[in-house]
Amino acid sequence: AEWNKVLLGVLTGAVALTIGILLGHFAIDKGSSVPDWVRDASRDVDESIIEKFLAELDTNQLRENLRELTKVPHMATTPGDEATVDFMLKRWQDPNTGLDSAWRENYKVYLSFPNKTSPNKVSVGKTGYLFTAREREKVYKPDQEDPEVVQPYAAYSPAGNVKGKLVYANQGKMSDYELLNRTLDLTGTIAITRYGGEGRSKKYTSFIALNAINAAKFGIVGVLVYTEPYDMNDGLVSESETYPHSWYLPPSGVERGSYNIDFGDLLTPYLAAKDDTYRIPKEDITGIPPIPAQPIGFEDAERLICELDGDDAPNEWQGSLNCTYKLGGPGFKSTSTFNNRLEYSANVMGIIRGSVEPDRYVIYGNHRDSWVHGAIDPSSGTAVMLEITRVLGKMVKEGKWRPRRSIIFGSWGAEEFGLIGSAEYTEEYFSKLSERTVAYINVDISVFANATLRASASPAAQSVIFTASKQVKAPGTTTTVYENWKQYSNRTSPNYGIIPNVGFLTGAGSDYAAFMHYLGITSMDISYFYDRSKTRARIYPAYHTAYDTFDYASTYIDPGFTSHQAVARTAGNVLVRLADSLLLPFNCSDYAESLDQYLGQAVTAFEEKLAAKGISMGEITRFSRLPLKVRQMNDQLMLLDRAFLDPLAFPEQYGFRHVIWASRSSSVPTFPGLADAVEKAESTGLKEDWDQAHKHISIVTQAIAGAAHTLDDVI
Repeated sequence: AEWNKVLLGVLTGAVALTIGILLGHFAIDKGSSVPDWVRDASRDVDESIIEKFLAELDTNQLRENLRELTKVPHMATTPGDEATVDFMLKRWQDPNTGLDSAWRENYKVYLSFPNKTSPNKVSVGKTGYLFTAREREKVYKPDQEDPEVVQPYAAYSPAGNVKGKLVYANQGKMSDYELLNRTLDLTGTIAITRYGGEGRSKKYTSFIALNAINAAKFGIVGVLVYTEPYDMNDGLVSESETYPHSWYLPPSGVERGSYNIDFGDLLTPYLAAKDDTYRIPKEDITGIPPIPAQPIGFEDAERLICELDGDDAPNEWQGSLNCTYKLGGPGFKSTSTFNNRLEYSANVMGIIRGSVEPDRYVIYGNHRDSWVHGAIDPSSGTAVMLEITRVLGKMVKEGKWRPRRSIIFGSWGAEEFGLIGSAEYTEEYFSKLSERTVAYINVDISVFANATLRASASPAAQSVIFTASKQVKAPGTTTTVYENWKQYSNRTSPNYGIIPNVGFLTGAGSDYAAFMHYLGITSMDISYFYDRSKTRARIYPAYHTAYDTFDYASTYIDPGFTSHQAVARTAGNVLVRLADSLLLPFNCSDYAESLDQYLGQAVTAFEEKLAAKGISMGEITRFSRLPLKVRQMNDQLMLLDRAFLDPLAFPEQYGFRHVIWASRSSSVPTFPGLADAVEKAESTGLKEDWDQAHKHISIVTQAIAGAAHTLDDVI
């Protein structure tokens, strides 16, 4: 770590000396003025510009942005979504506050919709129906009466009419089905499961896709999924205690989702989904459930689970419904009808061109589409992005500022389907983005609640996030966002002492996935979050339901829109610093610290087990710490995350190439390939599986060595 500081200090001094010589040369040369290109090239980030920017971000503008964005449901490719596209373009093309240019990019993508005339049904009965689950959520406000509110469904679940006896399978993990299978014949049954636990990101639906994929392996013919009030509502189940009386999910609320594992268009893997792009046959699609699945509300789940017969479920499977959860029970009939088709979905793009390095990009984005009105997911993020572009656009139009590097803004389409519009963008512009993008800033859900900042990022970006958060006042306090964040979530760093905890971008939680895991671009995800000590809610309770509305957001999430403002100020500050700093504000020693943390976890969890199989971790424990002219230095910093890409490391995982932050199934927070390989080898005992663990030690070792070399001086 000290070596990194010395190296960067020497190089920074060399750069300053070079610039000083240039300025001195022109000043001495017969009193001539300094050319603009020299002045621009030597300009560093202007703190007065940042102060002006922070002061201009307005809570009233944020409120009106969100009000406009949530007027109607705007599921991908619907008329509401098209209206949102037009709204974004109008704002970004405004002559006074717009960007240099803005445009739409169309993609033809494979989406899954319910049949409006034949809604999905979940029923219990023999000769007649004894019980039928709700087809739509209960109306509490006019928003839920909108005819464009899509009925709850599981996108990409296959159509089917299945019958079978019901079993309760907890979260639908492989271990849950294995426990059931010890005492029950699961062939021909239907499983009812709950959305699960913490997860590794906000996108739990990919794990539910695995739920159904796992279920099929045991002969199960259908899956029901409900939101357990113990996990989401802190145990509250009555209407008088839930929305519209509080932020908690009402009994009829149903969490919609896209039940696919991979990100990107399902018919055009690794290719942008344009009109003439080659598409694989639909029967070759992987990563979607082979059996029908359907989400339901917990009021209906209670009717089903509380009628189950059989043994009591384990204690850790119990919940807050008004009964003891059992494992097996009566039969029921489930019908589902889906319409899978190709539709045009648009990304709305805008750019502020850089003055010195216009071919280097900082990308800021979030997705635009929602399941219903989507006030929090994703419109809180879109509202913040629009306010940032309004203020920066005004400064550019008035000639008061232009960034050193170009800034690209992206409003991604069809993310809720797991497609992630940013994946189509990164696939279309693969070469340009791989070589020229400095960083990606993701603000999807900007405000989950109003307690504290939350950030997940590549370790290289930790320092710039800290710098920005120290300049922003935390809403409702007398301290900074940084200090407030440290109070709620912290860790002890060997280099800095107690600091805010910045999470890692493991898994495919949001639009950053394509940038981080596929392209290896340094990425971050920034939001405001709730106090974890006061609730068990795994996410804000109205998530993906018909109750995620402007009323919900403005009443229970952020009434004064001050948390939206804090996120705009923090993320916008990071954006300006990345776009305008003479030297990129990335810190290599922070990356080294994170790798040390991963290494420690790996040694503790696996060294003894691997040694018993004759496999040494010596090569990975011996790696050296990650130890230019301005352009050269910045390129080396920019390419650090890309050095960890290995296109062959995870052949069974679509779009994952980053050997440090890829998705993992193991619970051990360390190098994902190694962790999963050891877990599998322990399960099977096969030599070839232990060989895979050895292989992943070599993959990680060589990736780290390669990353270290990217920081060497040019050969």
